[in-house]
Amino acid sequence: MSLTGLFAARRRHDIFLDEIVKVVISLADQKVGIMATLDISRLTPKERLELIGELWDSLSPADVLLTPAHEAELDRRLASFDSDRREAISWEDLDAELDRRSR
Repeated sequence: MSLTGLFAARRRHDIFLDEIVKVVISLADQKVGIMATLDISRLTPKERLELIGELWDSLSPADVLLTPAHEAELDRRLASFDSDRREAISWEDLDAELDRRSR
């Protein structure tokens, strides 16, 4: 990916994060009946990611509804993980091989 592409992806990512926070704040305002504002532009990227983590962790599995397409993709990835597991190398074997090569 080019540098321009990386910057564009980062910008889309930042916009997406901003929108998530706006939606969550809006839902919280509706639920609690208060008008709260949070200027996320004052937060560092690390603080924004921590906030997203806290918001995500506050959701129960029932709160996160998946589309049929998301369900199918998760099923595909789990099946791939299970089939690839047979070809996996244990950490101990990998560590020993790396140790052997570094001598």
